[in-house]
Amino acid sequence: MSDTTTTPTSPPAPAPPPSKGNRRGRKAGPADNSNSEFANFPEVEYFIAPGPRGYPPLTEFLDIWEVDMMRRTDESNKLEHHTALYNSEHLVIRRAQEFQIKLTFNRPYKPNEDKFAVEFTIGSSPQFSKGTYIPVFFTKDRQSAWAGRIIASSDNVITVGITPGTNCIVGKYNLYVAVVTPYGVRRTRPDKSREMYILFNPWAKDDAVFLDDEMEREECVMNEMGIIYHGAYNDVAERSWNYGQFNFGVLDACLFVLDQSEMPIINRGDPIKVARQASAMMNSQDDNGVLVGDWSGDYFYGVSPTSWTGSTDILISYARSKTPVRYAQCWVYAGVFNTFLRCLGIPSRVVTNFFSAHDNDGNLKTDIILDENGRIDRNRTRDSVWNYHCWNECYMSRPDLPQGYGGWQIVDATPQETSDGLYRCGPASVHAIKHGEICFPFDAAFVFAEVNSDVVFYSRRKDGTMDLVKVNRTHIGRMVLTKAPGDETRRDITNQYKFPEGTTEERTVLEKAEEYGCQRIKADPPLADVDLTLPTLEISVGDDFELDLEFVNRSKEKRTVEAYISGSVVYYTGVSGHEFLFRTPTVQIGPQKSVKELVQIESKKYMQHLVEQGNLNFIVTGKIKETGRIITATKLVALHNPKLTVEVSGNAKVNEEMMVTVEFTNPFSFSLEDVNVRMEGPGVMLPRRKTFSLILGNSNLTWTEQFSPLRAGKTRIIATLDCPSLRQVDGQVSFTVEP
Repeated sequence: MSDTTTTPTSPPAPAPPPSKGNRRGRKAGPADNSNSEFANFPEVEYFIAPGPRGYPPLTEFLDIWEVDMMRRTDESNKLEHHTALYNSEHLVIRRAQEFQIKLTFNRPYKPNEDKFAVEFTIGSSPQFSKGTYIPVFFTKDRQSAWAGRIIASSDNVITVGITPGTNCIVGKYNLYVAVVTPYGVRRTRPDKSREMYILFNPWAKDDAVFLDDEMEREECVMNEMGIIYHGAYNDVAERSWNYGQFNFGVLDACLFVLDQSEMPIINRGDPIKVARQASAMMNSQDDNGVLVGDWSGDYFYGVSPTSWTGSTDILISYARSKTPVRYAQCWVYAGVFNTFLRCLGIPSRVVTNFFSAHDNDGNLKTDIILDENGRIDRNRTRDSVWNYHCWNECYMSRPDLPQGYGGWQIVDATPQETSDGLYRCGPASVHAIKHGEICFPFDAAFVFAEVNSDVVFYSRRKDGTMDLVKVNRTHIGRMVLTKAPGDETRRDITNQYKFPEGTTEERTVLEKAEEYGCQRIKADPPLADVDLTLPTLEISVGDDFELDLEFVNRSKEKRTVEAYISGSVVYYTGVSGHEFLFRTPTVQIGPQKSVKELVQIESKKYMQHLVEQGNLNFIVTGKIKETGRIITATKLVALHNPKLTVEVSGNAKVNEEMMVTVEFTNPFSFSLEDVNVRMEGPGVMLPRRKTFSLILGNSNLTWTEQFSPLRAGKTRIIATLDCPSLRQVDGQVSFTVEP
């Protein structure tokens, strides 16, 4: 007999794999929560007892000589299932859509006499009742959970079509072909070439992740090169990120993430459960997940978050080492999570919320405490406002919510608060956030506060009592951005999260949130009759600049303002570092006049204290002597870093050699030490890295690498430069590869 032989009616009981802990008396068998373990089915299973001479031979019956999985990238399966880009030797298909295989028998197939089935198994303990063992039959008298039909028959070869169920488990399957005889069943031997992957299918209308927009599907499932927005809402910067969801090993790494979480195999067909589990597993806070978060600025034992160029290195490293990768901040979590979701077929995108509240008190207020003179009391101010925060949205139906709350769902892997005991967030319906339905699962109240909190300033008296000074209702959630589909421009989706400020709809939503227990400040303190404005500045790292403050007296009387001007380096999370500027001018303003106060900022004052991402935060407060009212204003200045120059040369054709050169000029008078440069590009170059021990002040760095494009189309090579003295330096070059 060739490579065949078992039973399409029920699988044999496989030997249990090693289990964790002693389950005796609690469970009948080990937990089936690993997609890397497979049951080995016997080649022959007899229906009868052996006779005096043993079992009768089965060689006179139909035998399988060959199983052609039709897994080449130019064959119909991968083309029609939109999986041709996956760098995998195995067949990769999507559920709820027919795929084909060819079977070669030892003789022509006789439909009226021969009986066979194609069997699919996933996990270590496949069972028909749990959907982990699926036999597919091709006759009308035997129904299957997955549809099967014979498409063509020619000589000894038949072509069959199989349609996986719309809610079948997503993961790696084994395929067997079983032939039924009067005496028993024989099936093909286990063969790694017949392992296959089944993914979610956003092209199938009955799939829970169906997205009825071709441009959005191309962007949120198929596009490998992303843009992640950061900086300040009035000075938005871009960071290119190579998701690399089709790179070799990434699909297996994503399945490994679910294995590490010990997520039951039977739950892996539900995108809600998969996204929620992965939200916890992207961080290592409590479950040995993918990434270690660090905001300290000291990355000696790992890779600086600003150094990463994409997700491939991170996921492959995690799968190989089985230990968390160091280090990440919010955009790294979001970039890797986006790779995970797109790789498994769940439409997803990275979203940036500018001025994102992290409220430690569980209300809709971000409290800023001032002392009696108007200076911020940093010891008593516990809430923080992140300059920006990145999370993900994924697209799916929500049968657990009322109709209309499916579609885009927020998931966030950055560890901020626990949810059901783990550091994770979501999926939370974007529609629910906009309409104030903060009791809907999962974590809607937390996300609602991130985009809707009020910034409330209090003045604290010496006796501890607090006076309300100012309420800023428009600062938080100032702008929500994502990449536009099919383009390299940004898309403002703020109106998907909230109604316009001050509208009737917005007031209704906030009142509804209050009914669910969220506290907010309704009162507005009397307005001071002096206005204070700070300018919008675009400054490069190392520049001296001028801060131009304007005090406007709207009253008909003279006003005297005793002001405090503070400038601090600040992390993007809103946490202040070194205070490099502090002045206390007294400003005299005539009736209905304005006065400008100029403050010179020298780079030497802030350069030696800069933290990563180069943010400066200016806070100006003042007490009006005549009225006792306190005025306040803040301004975030995101310093612009120098850029890398990236150029390609050579004939941009598939499999032809090209060169890429990265150049950088150190613009400072001081040297840069321990400089790491990375580059990569989808379809053209896997991640590469080079270390330079020293770049002298005002000197140049040049790095040239060879590469050969693997496929045609538009692409990009991105590069980053990172060292302890200078973070977040990047550059890129876009080009088109001809076939």
